[in-house]
Amino acid sequence: MVAAFAIKKMSKLRVNQRVYMTEESILQGCLQNDALAQRELYQRYSPKMLSVCYRFAHNREDAEDMLQEGFIKVFTQIQTFRSQGAFEGWVRRIIVHTCINHLKKNKKFNDSVDIIHATGVQVREESIPSIVQAKQIVECIRLLPIGYRTVLNLYAIEGFSHKEIADMLDIEESTSRSQYTRARQMLEDILVKKKILQKPKHKIGLLAAFGG
Repeated sequence: MVAAFAIKKMSKLRVNQRVYMTEESILQGCLQNDALAQRELYQRYSPKMLSVCYRFAHNREDAEDMLQEGFIKVFTQIQTFRSQGAFEGWVRRIIVHTCINHLKKNKKFNDSVDIIHATGVQVREESIPSIVQAKQIVECIRLLPIGYRTVLNLYAIEGFSHKEIADMLDIEESTSRSQYTRARQMLEDILVKKKILQKPKHKIGLLAAFGG
């Protein structure tokens, strides 16, 4: 409860209250439970992580709940970071897993799998048509059924394998693949309908861009 209250306070701090710190000093400070270091970590990474949460969440309120819960885990698990990769990537994975755990508490989500804050997003496949801007993709992805949306986010944007997704969602690997195939087909239909993407002459287009 104390950590949650502290994070809420961090989100309300003004920019002119910030003091620049290196990533190493932030890590060392957080290991010592230094409030200044924790505040800097939150302010540095929370905008990007809110965008991640927003892609998975039903609404802004859910996204903020996911963000808060995720950063509590970041602060309590920071001693497990081993500097074997990018710190931001480590934070992001915690946030993503938090989002998934949040969704799995929802019966509607479990059933679906078994059968302006979303700004920059890097899609794993590099052949996405340049005409499709990141925010347009994100908003269209959010129109997908929650199960499809989750699998597509995990595979195409977060870079998890179908095996990893299956383990995360407690489903079969084949289910992850089929959900992804349906998701990318539905996404292409949405993009064509919104005239963001031209209808492909052959059955490729965005399907090929997202891979499989």
